[in-house]
Amino acid sequence: MSARSTRATSAIARLKERSGNAKYTMSRTGSGLFFLTEGPGLPPLCAPLELDDFVAFVNGLGPQTPKRVSKLDVAFEKQLNKKAP
Repeated sequence: MSARSTRATSAIARLKERSGNAKYTMSRTGSGLFFLTEGPGLPPLCAPLELDDFVAFVNGLGPQTPKRVSKLDVAFEKQLNKKAP
């Protein structure tokens, strides 16, 4: 497996974890484009895409993971709000 497809595979693994649907699969065309399906024999969920576009498409699917915010981020945000006129 090449480094290119590792990035795409990681995006699929994150999507499976977020959505709880283990049937998502990635396929690759002979020209090196990627597409997503929900299982063998089902139609693709997107047109064949370049790697960056495919990863962006997959990352946009399913429920999104909330961004983690640290205590320092919260304190910094408070400081910014106090200084704002």
